[in-house]
Amino acid sequence: MRKSVMSLAVSATVGFGTIFGGTSIITEAASISSLKGEQSKIQEQRSDLNSTITQKNNQITDLQNQQANVQSEITRLDQAIADSTNKIKETNEKLESTKAEIMTLQGEMEVIKDRIEKRNILLKDRARSYQETGGMVNYIDVLMGAENFSDFVDRANAVVTIMQADQAILKEHEADKQELEIKQNQVKTNLASIEKMVADLQTLKQQLNVQKAEKDKALASLKEQETEAHEGVMDLQEQDELLAAQQAAIQKAITMEQEAQARAAAEAAAAAKAAQAAQAKAASSSTSSSSSSSSVSSGVTPGVSSGYWTQPAVGYLSSGFGTRGSERHVGVDIANRTAVPIVAAADGVVIRSYLSSTYGNCIFVSHSINGQVYTTVYAHMSTRLVGSGAVVKKGQQIGVMGNTGASHGQHLHFELHKGPWTQDKRFAINPVGIVPLP
Repeated sequence: MRKSVMSLAVSATVGFGTIFGGTSIITEAASISSLKGEQSKIQEQRSDLNSTITQKNNQITDLQNQQANVQSEITRLDQAIADSTNKIKETNEKLESTKAEIMTLQGEMEVIKDRIEKRNILLKDRARSYQETGGMVNYIDVLMGAENFSDFVDRANAVVTIMQADQAILKEHEADKQELEIKQNQVKTNLASIEKMVADLQTLKQQLNVQKAEKDKALASLKEQETEAHEGVMDLQEQDELLAAQQAAIQKAITMEQEAQARAAAEAAAAAKAAQAAQAKAASSSTSSSSSSSSVSSGVTPGVSSGYWTQPAVGYLSSGFGTRGSERHVGVDIANRTAVPIVAAADGVVIRSYLSSTYGNCIFVSHSINGQVYTTVYAHMSTRLVGSGAVVKKGQQIGVMGNTGASHGQHLHFELHKGPWTQDKRFAINPVGIVPLP
């Protein structure tokens, strides 16, 4: 009879992870303690994550301030480039105007050159005449040949006029030469000055363009850094959300364990009371009675293994746990060409069910088995059938195999973590030998 009572008490004991397995109340208490310990660890991880998120947000603010400064500098350079472009345009217009003036000056210089040439001929003729007639002596002859005083005066006036004309020609000749030289120098100076101005402006514009290109590159780099920082924050926030979900799942497990303990204690008390009543009745009765017990076997879904774990999907093992090429593969891949159901590998609570950029449609499940927390991950599914916070049983369908996220070919990426899931996946273990696999 004592054996029957103990059997009844044990069969009535349930808990999360061991909800359907049966353990002692002491084991359940140890399981709750373990779960609370895991909660504390997760809270520490979340604190670290939040600190890192704050640092990342500060980095983003700093990057945004740097971008604002660079953008301001780019705006200044754009304005400088626009100004230099306008000045180049104005200077080119001035250059064209100067070239037109040069054409006019060249025309004037041609006229001056023609006058100078003609005077050269005249002066050469005068010089030749002086050489042939004796120059001034000839003028004296003219004066001495006067017939009377009036004729002398006339002749003297004529000589003076001729001499003044010769001097005027010489002066004009020198003046034209000087004007020609001045205009030639002016043309050269103006043209050289404007051409230098254009060249300087072109050089300045090129320098400004180089500076702007450098600033554009710097701005692009800062924007890229900001994008990476935002993505980093999103990744950290995703991790924090996952850790928070794990905390909630573990809290739910603790509640279930406590409720199971209460039920087990009540059932044990009831069984003990029934046993005492049976003993009292046996002592007062002269006839013995026999009791029979029947074993109740619950129906098992085909393909569901006995024990704590069952195979999560039908297919073949396409990739194992460990190093794969240059990357660390912390799970196993079960591939199948047909749309096959994905089932929970053990009893547990769904930590999170969502669409990830890498895992695709994925589900994280927390399990508590004999006081040890495990986490399973089911990734790349085409369909998810359970939501966050759901309680699932071993062998219960939770999704359909697919090819979502960072996946190549239809398969289930299955991970087993001895403890909570973390970003660095330091608790990941090889499920081979623990979880039944193809």
